[in-house]
Amino acid sequence: MPIRRYGWSSPRRDGTLSGVPRHEWICFLSDYGLDDVYVGVCHGVIACTAPDVRMIDICHTVPSGSVSAGARLLAKAAPFMPPGVLLAVVDPGVGTDRRPIAVMAGESVLVGPDNGLLMPAAEVLGGVRGAFELTALQERTSATFHGRDIFAPAAAQLALGLDPPLLGPMVQPESLVRLPSPVVKITKEAIVGEVALVDSFGNLQTTVVGDASAMPVGARVTLLFGGRRRIATVGKTFADVAKGKLVLYVDSAGFLAVAVNGGSAAQRIGIGPGTELTIRR
Repeated sequence: MPIRRYGWSSPRRDGTLSGVPRHEWICFLSDYGLDDVYVGVCHGVIACTAPDVRMIDICHTVPSGSVSAGARLLAKAAPFMPPGVLLAVVDPGVGTDRRPIAVMAGESVLVGPDNGLLMPAAEVLGGVRGAFELTALQERTSATFHGRDIFAPAAAQLALGLDPPLLGPMVQPESLVRLPSPVVKITKEAIVGEVALVDSFGNLQTTVVGDASAMPVGARVTLLFGGRRRIATVGKTFADVAKGKLVLYVDSAGFLAVAVNGGSAAQRIGIGPGTELTIRR
């Protein structure tokens, strides 16, 4: 069983572990996809170590290597996950000197690479209470599958109540990698942001918080991007516009988004994540 590789058969519960909580849930996000064994292998490692811990698969179709998309999706989901361990692996720097970390935030512990992936979710959960580098699990690991060899075993041990300092040294919160702040500019005439995510329906989530717009339902706006323009209508939901028309609305995560009623905005206007988008009132 994988746990025996690391010299533990169960969480240590001596005096140094007094008050360390067990977690019933591990919630898992990655860019591993669903066409290979990676997600299943991580599940297996966790099950061998913590067979009674329950798993929630948040998403495994994060665009490959897109730390920013993974970070935004994790932060979008985190407030709705039960307190527990949030395991996230979007790790284009796997095998380099980037640190594997565990970050304590709110009632949860986030486990993953120190590349900015975990920090937005940690902030949503109330901010970083402590952080640790996962050095105890770095022996006999592969160069390219730290999800199996470091992150999943750490998540399982933390769910069972292992004290995070037993996994490695404390990390100063200010040293943790953070992603650049997104482009957002708001004036009386226009709002400038970026397309942050495209969901499975083709809806475009922007970097602009919804209440920044102050635009009435039914108002017409111009969308400017890459030298092109489209007209959209402000609505509360998709059906506020005719089928096939563009609607600008506040999505379930609280950000301005663009959709097509009954279609894909990403396909209709031909833009994706990272594209600058100007919304002219």
